[in-house]
Amino acid sequence: MTPEELLDQNGGQQPAPESPLLSLKRDLEFYNETLREVAIEIMVEGLSAYPIFVAHQHEVALGEMILDRTELGTSWTIQASTLEEFVEKGIIQHSKKEMFIQSFKPADDFMCVFTIVPEGANFVYFPYK
Repeated sequence: MTPEELLDQNGGQQPAPESPLLSLKRDLEFYNETLREVAIEIMVEGLSAYPIFVAHQHEVALGEMILDRTELGTSWTIQASTLEEFVEKGIIQHSKKEMFIQSFKPADDFMCVFTIVPEGANFVYFPYK
């Protein structure tokens, strides 16, 4: 038996691919200060009390691009949007708007991230540092 075989803890199988959420966590930690500034700007300028960031790895026609993964050498592109745009585009049904507002975490403490992966999309709240 070779030393490599002795050290193999996966039974000869390839290691499991990293969860996309782990790379998203790293990128959100890296982008943290910028995202907080953008969220505050959205609220101060009166655009929305509910800033939403869209995290994706492909092309998305939602919000305005603020952090491009290809330019920054990261895994995720982030776009800035608002609850109002999500309702306007039908991503959040108008009838569900109040329920979304009730569950929205304080934008001063948490970023609301609409995360898009091949399996689907979901809202994630990530604390600012």
